[in-house]
Amino acid sequence: MRSYCAVYVDAGYLLASAATRVTGTSLRNGVTIQYRELIEALITQVQQESGLPLLRVNWYDAAGGPGGAPDPWQDQIGMLPRLKLRLGRMSPGGEQKGVDLRIGLDIATHGRNRIADVIYLLSGDDDLTEAVEEAQGHGVQVILLAAPDRHGRPHAVSRNLQREADGTTLLDPVIIDKFVKPRPKPVPEPVVPPTEVVEDRPAIPTPAALAGTRPWSTPIPAIRTGDQAAALHGHTPHSAPRIVYSSMTGRASVGDSSLPPEIEKLVDEVVHGVVDTWKSTVTDAELKAVRSERPYIPRDLDRTMLLDMSARLGMYDVDEHTRLALREHFWGVLGSSAAEDALATQQPTKESS
Repeated sequence: MRSYCAVYVDAGYLLASAATRVTGTSLRNGVTIQYRELIEALITQVQQESGLPLLRVNWYDAAGGPGGAPDPWQDQIGMLPRLKLRLGRMSPGGEQKGVDLRIGLDIATHGRNRIADVIYLLSGDDDLTEAVEEAQGHGVQVILLAAPDRHGRPHAVSRNLQREADGTTLLDPVIIDKFVKPRPKPVPEPVVPPTEVVEDRPAIPTPAALAGTRPWSTPIPAIRTGDQAAALHGHTPHSAPRIVYSSMTGRASVGDSSLPPEIEKLVDEVVHGVVDTWKSTVTDAELKAVRSERPYIPRDLDRTMLLDMSARLGMYDVDEHTRLALREHFWGVLGSSAAEDALATQQPTKESS
């Protein structure tokens, strides 16, 4: 029987890692990808390293289309030769479901049936360790193919998974740098003012004019949190608990301001990276819409901040205090709406009074 190599690609890991290398954050929407060229280069690399012809690339991702159907990009990927598209599903909360299970089951089953002599696993998920061991038990070599970070190290790969695999090799960084690019900011459509029909009727007073005739027309102070609120009341920054919100429920929680300075620095770097990258890919209208939903943070942005922080800390989970700090800092970095800015300028701070 002829020997083959096979590749199992966790698309979520690959694209998040590639985005981190290119833009500094794992936000997948922050990059554009030449999928065909990237996959062809990946095939070339594993065939050269293994000395074996490729049997198949198995591509795992969460379905991006309605009803569990592939999105247009996934549909094109699925049509490539020697590639099997394996889709999980997306939960209502925006989380992938069933993707890791499909990868693990396929590696264990294919290893048991010896369909390939060398398996390349492009993933960093510790949950796949048992599947790797199962395939190895049937005489199959399993090599981790890790995405490189900006320093040439494996990005976000479980040490336990590395320990159990037969080796770890890096995806050629040239492949990512050549076929993954930052997404350009969309060009806003020109606004065409509607044609108005002038009628002979009394002028309708504006809300501002009406407000000026009422006793409650005193400007309402802007709601402030964190350092702004502390400065307003004469406290030094971070001297008191702060109210922050869960991106999942919108419920208020008291944020602990006693994070170590090095963690606060990482929080600032992660949030700036995510917000700056995201703002470069959206229109002013989309930015305004997110601001109007405060304190709810879009799930993809919240998930990206947690993933990036986890990678920076080198740990699987991020503790609650750090989560709250990320979410509070998000609104400080994103900035307020024009209306909030106008109100804020009417409220003197301690320094200006």
